[in-house]
Amino acid sequence: MPRFGRVITAMVTPFSPDGQVDYAVAERLAVHLVANGSDGLVVAGTTGESPTLTWEEEYELFRVVQRAVGQQVPVLAGTGANSTREAVAATVKAAELGLDGSLQVVPYYNKPPQAGLVAHFRAIAQAVPDFPLMLYNIPGRTGVNLLPETVAELVQNAANIVAIKEASGNLEQVAHLRQLVPAERLDIYSGDDSLTLPLLALGAVGVVSVASHLVGGAIQAMVQAFLQGHPETAQERYNEIYPLCKALFTSTNPIPVKRALELAGWPVGAPRLPLVRATPAVEQILRPVMQKLHLLA
Repeated sequence: MPRFGRVITAMVTPFSPDGQVDYAVAERLAVHLVANGSDGLVVAGTTGESPTLTWEEEYELFRVVQRAVGQQVPVLAGTGANSTREAVAATVKAAELGLDGSLQVVPYYNKPPQAGLVAHFRAIAQAVPDFPLMLYNIPGRTGVNLLPETVAELVQNAANIVAIKEASGNLEQVAHLRQLVPAERLDIYSGDDSLTLPLLALGAVGVVSVASHLVGGAIQAMVQAFLQGHPETAQERYNEIYPLCKALFTSTNPIPVKRALELAGWPVGAPRLPLVRATPAVEQILRPVMQKLHLLA
C-alpha cells in the first residue's frame, strides 16, 4: 500500500448558512468518507476552497479531521501557496500539528519558470525534512505546467518529496514522468477522476478524488480490480462511475460536488464567493446520474 493510500478524497469544506466553516459537519463527513472507500484525505485543497479560507480556519480543519480519523488513515494538509514564505510557514504548522503529509500546489497566478518551481518546492522541503510532501500539478488552474524533468530534479534533491497529484490531463506527460522517476521513489496519483483507470496503466498508484465523496467504494473497487489483474472488472466499475465523474465537472469544482452532497443529504452549504451555488442546469445534469447510482437522499 502506498504511504498515502490508493483512494484519497480531496474533502470539501462545509459552510454554515452564514458562511462560517462548519467544523462539526467536516468531522462527520471525514468519518463517513473513511467508512466508504477513502484510505486517505486531503484537507483544505482546491476542492476544500483553500483560496477563500484563512490560515486559522485551515489549521482548525486540520486539527478537527486529524482528531476524527487520523488514527485510521493518512490526513494531508493543503498548505500550498503562491507565496513561498506562506507555504513554508503553513507546512511547518501542519507538521507541528501531527498531520501525515502536505499537498503542495504549483504556485498560481505569478507563473514562475521551472527554476522558480524548483526553488519554491525545495525551500518547503528543506523547512520540513522529515515531513512527506505531495506535489500538485494542475496547469489549468495555476497557469504553469510542472514538467517531468523538474519533478525528477526535485525528487533527486529532496527525499521527502514522495508523491505527485497529476492533473495536467496529459497522459504522455505522466508516462514520461514514470520513465524518469522510478516507482519506488515517487507515487503518482491521478488528479482527474475520469483518468484514473488509464493512469493506473501508466504506473499511477491511485487517485486524489472528488467523486469519492459519493462513490468512494466503487472507485476503490475499480482500483483494486485493476491491481489484482482483473482489467475487465475494473472497466465495468469505471463505466458505472464515469457519468458521475463527468457531471461533477460541468462547472468549476467544487460547485457541482457541493450540490451533489446536498442532494445526498449532506448540509455542506454553498461555496464561498467568488464561487457560487450550482445553477439549475448543473443540478439537472447531476440528478439523473445520481438517481441511477441510488445516491439521492
